Order: sequence, then C-alpha cells, then structure tokens
Amino acid sequence: MNSRMADSVEAPPPSVADGELHALDPQYVVVQRLAAAIASTVVMTIATLGMLITAFGAPGALWWQLPAWVAGAVFFVWWTIRWPPLDYAHARYRVDAVGLEIRRGVWWREVTSVPKSRVQHTDVSQGPIERRFGIGTLVIYTAGTDHARVELPGLPYARALAIRDHLLPAGGDDAV
Repeated sequence: MNSRMADSVEAPPPSVADGELHALDPQYVVVQRLAAAIASTVVMTIATLGMLITAFGAPGALWWQLPAWVAGAVFFVWWTIRWPPLDYAHARYRVDAVGLEIRRGVWWREVTSVPKSRVQHTDVSQGPIERRFGIGTLVIYTAGTDHARVELPGLPYARALAIRDHLLPAGGDDAV
C-alpha cells in the first residue's frame, strides 16, 4: 500500500457513547435569547396595549400600572440577556453504553438517567430558529409514567441524530 493511500484512509468517527460529560452547543444561548426576545416582545406589547386602554378609561390607574410595566420590562430584559448563559452553564449530558444522563438546573439541580432498555422511540426536532443555527432537540420516549418524555435541547443536529441512533435497538426491528 503506498503512503498516499494510507494517508487518505480516515479513522472511524468517535462513538457518541464516550461516557464523558458534554456541554450543549454554544449556539443554544443565541437560540434561547432569540426565543426569549420574541416572547418578551409579545408579552410587553400586550401589556402596553392593556395599560394604554386602561389609562384612557381610568386615568388614575397609571400610578400602579407604570411601575408594574417597568418592573416587567426589567425582568424580561434580564430573562432575555442573562438567563440563557446561566441555563447553558448548568446543562450537561453524558452518553455511554448503558444510556443517556442529562444534568441541568440553575437553582434546582436535576439529573435524569435514561437507560437504553427503557427507550421506546426517539425523535430529533428542529424549530425554524434551531434550524438556522444548526442545532436540534433530542426527544426520548420511555416505557414509564414519570419522565416518559425526556428532551435534550441544544445539541448539534448531527450529534442529536447520532445519539438517537445509539439509543435505538441494534436490529431496529424490535417489536414491543
């Protein structure tokens, strides 16, 4: 075998089941910020219209409405700008031969373990904003009542597909 052919042979891609804790895709922060900005704009627009309509009907109501509106605006700005990086910093996942473990939570920490033996089926979804940034959400449906639907958002789309394939039964023809 000549050396040029040996160089062109690529190593197989690493398995997704490496047992290491992984962070979500950093683009997930941008996606969360955009989603929060859209939601905040809708809520604050409705609040502004409500405040204006009430102000014309009962002008004395502005003494409490304006401070409430400002407090709401401050909260939504914080929620749009500061919350996504906090959420991202506290979200990790691990894939190994046994299954999937998801760790998340800023104030209340939660660890969800999904063994491969409990997985009934999986989906990978993408909304329009996620699609624009190349990320997706892995959705796992399990055989159980508690945590019967487990979501892991913020994965690179190709990695979400690889994890989905890893969690499926080996033969793919398992009938339950």
